[in-house]
Formats: sequence, structure tokens, C-alpha cells
Amino acid sequence: MKAVIMKRVIPVIALILIACSGARAQEVIKKGEALTLEKCIGIALKKQPNIIAAAGAVKANQSKVGQARSNYYPQVDLASGYSRENPTTSNKTVDQYTGSVALKQNIYDFGKTPAQVNIQKLNLDSSKSDLENVTEQIILNVKQAYYGVLQAKKNRDVAEETVKQFQQHLEQAKGFYEVGTKPKFDVTRAEVDLSNSKLNLIRAENSVRLSIVTLNNAMGVPDAPEYTIEDNLLFKGYGITFEEAINRAYKNRPDLTAIILRREAAEKSVELANTGYYPVLTGNAGYNRAGENFPLGEGWNAGVTLSFPIFSGYLTKYQVEEAKANLDVIKANEEGVRQNIFLEVQQAHLNLKEAEERIPAAELVIKQAEENLELANGRYAAGVGNPIEVTDAQVALINAKLSYIQALYDYKVALANLEKAMGAK
Repeated sequence: MKAVIMKRVIPVIALILIACSGARAQEVIKKGEALTLEKCIGIALKKQPNIIAAAGAVKANQSKVGQARSNYYPQVDLASGYSRENPTTSNKTVDQYTGSVALKQNIYDFGKTPAQVNIQKLNLDSSKSDLENVTEQIILNVKQAYYGVLQAKKNRDVAEETVKQFQQHLEQAKGFYEVGTKPKFDVTRAEVDLSNSKLNLIRAENSVRLSIVTLNNAMGVPDAPEYTIEDNLLFKGYGITFEEAINRAYKNRPDLTAIILRREAAEKSVELANTGYYPVLTGNAGYNRAGENFPLGEGWNAGVTLSFPIFSGYLTKYQVEEAKANLDVIKANEEGVRQNIFLEVQQAHLNLKEAEERIPAAELVIKQAEENLELANGRYAAGVGNPIEVTDAQVALINAKLSYIQALYDYKVALANLEKAMGAK
């Protein structure tokens, strides 16, 4: 498990170290640059504050492992002092000089130090899994924002096309009115339709701007210069059964790995708490020099100490109970994570299948709406149709195109959610 965690996390930490250089958004993204989805994800892994914070937690836990190991090594203290004394039995003032070196070495503590080291190692691995979990969430956020920009741009394209079509219809209605074959109502109706389409275009353009702001925030570069992105809002089948997806999730999900490691650490904490009942054997040695005048007198000592806890006010008992209770909490949380993973995979898989089925249906609706609009325009041009019929056909085509774009977006987002639910980037 540790090897898998390191394989996943090391590339992420490498990217974060690059981020620590403090490059500005303008240096990460060049003005007018064409960005792919992979490039956007790479920028987010360098610039997102959440991932930098998670990497800092990993470094902190690495230090805690070293702190736990420190009890394996000898403790050496150096002391020196000077005092001026005036004993009550004498009127003579005495200068007292002291200097000493003390060595203390833990010989055997009945597994307390190894347990502390193991706990911190498990916490370190857990924090690495947390870092990977943050990474996968950031990747999902970037994907959703990226597809959101593509959807907004395609919706804008539809709005622009609609304005052109209503403009043409207005010119046609004016021509018929001028020659007396159509009433003024047709011109007025066409003008209203054109005005509404222009309002929809304004909203669509603002949606594009808002979606870009969302993508910039997802990448961690809110002040990014203008850029373009590659259009990959295309349908590409992704064949996977629910059983395959859930098995991958249980194997790869970093949040599940993290809580499993926390549970193992909690089990070690119970063992550590129980060591409070056991004695501790330590060795000690010292060398000292003291006296009123130089050269000072010298001496040394060496020995071992066996410390056995007789009664600590039930401290150890309650520490063991606390450790067991914390273990029960983590076990319950682990089961909760497993259930949430099952739910996430199930929802994402169902949404993926639903969007996949909607795409061909939406394509068919577009084709039918285009045919219907062509017939309506033909009837109007022949003088047997009316402007309401044309408007209704045009609106139906607009809605069909927007539904198709929405289906493509939903499919991509559902796929991104499924990949995240499975622990795959």
C-alpha cells in the first residue's frame, strides 16, 4: 500500500514544489495561448492553494515521524553554572563553579517507541492519501469548469446563429410587406423575434465570461490573461459496468485509503495506550566538574533505571478507553466512506448511461427540427404560412440544439464524476 501511495503522490509533490516558486498567472498562461484540458489540469496542480496546503500537511507529518524516532537515540545534555554563596555558618563568600555532561539512553520501553513511530508513519501515509484526494477533487473541478466554458461557447454560437436567422426572416417579412403580399404584423413579429434573440445573445455572451471566471478560479489563476481552449466536447463511448467501476473505486479511492490508514493508526494507538501499564528501562551516565577554585574537582556516574508505574490515578485506564472509543469512531467512519463511495459510483454510472442515451435522441430531434423549420420557411415563402409558424419552428430548433449541447456537457461531467468516484484521474 505504501508503494502505491508514493507512486501516486510523488508526481503531485514535484508539481507543488514548482508552484512554490511563486510564478504569476501571466507567466503560467501566455496571452492568447491555446490550452488543452491537460494543460489546465497541470496549471491547477501548480497553483491551487488547497493542494499546496495538503502538501504542507504531508511535510508536517514527515517531521512527526522523525520526532517519534528521536526516542531511539541518546539524549545528551550539557550544563554549566556559577553561583556566589554566603553560608550562615561563615562570613566568607564562596564562589561555586559547576559543569556537567549527562547522557540518557532508552534501553527498552516495552514497544512504546515503536508504536509511536508506526502511528506517525500511518498518519504520514494517510496525509499522502489526503493530498491525492484533494488532487482528484481539483482535477474534477477543472474538468467541470472546462466543459462549462465549452458549453457556454456553443450556446453562444447557437444564439449568434439565431440572430442571423431572425435577421434574415425580418428582411424577408419587410420584402413581402413592401410588395403588399404580407401584413405589417409579420414585420412587427419578426422585429420582436430579432430583439428577443439579441437579448438571448447578450445573456449567452455573459455566460461565456462567467464560465471563464469559474475555470480561472478552478485553476487557481483568477488573474489569468485571455486564452482559448481546445474543443473536446465530443461524444466518445466509455464502456464499463457498475461492478467494474465499484471494484476500481474500492481499490483506488484515496479517501478510503486514508481512513483505512487512520484506522490502523488508531489500532496502534490502543496498543500504545496499553504500554502505560509497562515499565521503562533507561540507561544514564554523567560526568561533572565542580568546586570553588580551578582546577575543579571531577566525578562521573553511570547506571540503569527501571521505572514501573504503580498507580497513576487510573490515567492509563482512561487513556486505553479513549483510544478504543476513537477506534470505534474511525471504524464507523470507514464504513460511512465505503457507503458514500458506493453511492457516488452508482449515481455517476447512472448519470453517464442516461446522458449517453440522450445524445443520439437529441441528434435526431435536431434533424427533425431542421426539417420542420425548412418546411415552415418554405410555406411562408410560398405565401401559405404565417410568422408564428416560422417562429415556433425556429424556437424548436434552438431548443433542440441547446438540448444536444446540454447532453454532451452532462455526459462529459458524468464521465469526470465517475472517474473521480473510481479514484482515476
